[in-house]
Amino acid sequence: MQGIADYEFIRPLGAGNHGQFYLARRPARLPVDVELVAVKVLSAESSDAAFRRAVRELTAFSAVASPYLVSPFDAGQQDGTFYYSMEYLPDGSLANPAAPLSPAAALRAVADAARAVADLHAAGIVHRDVKPGNVLLHPGGGKLSDLGLAQVFTEGVTITGMGPLDTVEYVDPAVLMGGRPVPAADVWSLGVLLHRVAGGSSVYGDLPDGDGLLALRRVLAATPQVSGALPEPVAGIVRACLGPAGERPSAAAVAALLSETAR
Repeated sequence: MQGIADYEFIRPLGAGNHGQFYLARRPARLPVDVELVAVKVLSAESSDAAFRRAVRELTAFSAVASPYLVSPFDAGQQDGTFYYSMEYLPDGSLANPAAPLSPAAALRAVADAARAVADLHAAGIVHRDVKPGNVLLHPGGGKLSDLGLAQVFTEGVTITGMGPLDTVEYVDPAVLMGGRPVPAADVWSLGVLLHRVAGGSSVYGDLPDGDGLLALRRVLAATPQVSGALPEPVAGIVRACLGPAGERPSAAAVAALLSETAR
């Protein structure tokens, strides 16, 4: 794909939920002082109703003043294909960092993701897709990106609307079973993210690689376990995030605890 609308693509950046990311040159019409932007192109055609919902959600997302959120710039639809552009961070993500991360740097990035979630929650927004690939890195920490638009384009769908099945380990099982996404569900995702980043493993053990349906069955059937190799107090933070929904800490509290740990 060479581009979309007036965006000239330079190279692919990888796949995300229901779409592809590209590095692109900033169109002259965009009033931002950057040369390059990241553009996500949804892989399926979107209806006009879905397009309106997506633009509404992105507008709300961009209105949240937070230094811990990736800035969205623009959104559009061409020949039934939805796309949006955002800030480009060249250091990669927690899923695929451009350079090796120290444990302290990884914890700082997760803490920043928790701060981003807290800022969204304060604005009445649930992210719905907190996972390593959506925590983008920069020299000072991390920024959370890619608001869970998969649900916008599959409204009313639960499991199949959560994006690729190989990422279901980060989704609160209550949501996978049809529950409404709430702030506590994002905190669950932060706990699973923290376990993966700090311990290098899933709270569900070894999930099958490349078999999303089997991974989904494993997640729904298993009880999440905190690895004994995970150091304290990180293990304690993970346990708190995976507790009953009404007893989980706020995202802001998770960020504060992680900041103390990462010092």
